[in-house]
Amino acid sequence: MNDHLAEKILQNAAQADVICQELNRQILKLGFPPERADVTLGSHVQYSLQRDTFSGLDSLVGVWTHPTSGYKTGMLLFHADETFFAEYDVLQPHPSKRKWFVEAVTVWGRGDDIKGDPRLLPALGE
Repeated sequence: MNDHLAEKILQNAAQADVICQELNRQILKLGFPPERADVTLGSHVQYSLQRDTFSGLDSLVGVWTHPTSGYKTGMLLFHADETFFAEYDVLQPHPSKRKWFVEAVTVWGRGDDIKGDPRLLPALGE
């Protein structure tokens, strides 16, 4: 890992923790059991820097992968202007609204101003 990447990860670590908490809050708000709200910054996050085509500055990108399959399960994006976006796959039927399937939860914002929403799809067969 190069020094610039390590510095960006360290700069955004506290915000990344808050984002994980908000992703988990969004999962719990839907009515899933607490054990389903398991978004953390554990070993299954791979970071890289990507050039933002609009600003020309580096953005920090973190990608969650499934521990056994290696499939992407979510992502974090920190822009140089301190805005961020994150999404995390849920991929389960809505726990109380049978007509909906929860694809993912998303959060976005800047600093302490965090918004979040689930991404829902109509359930098949309903």
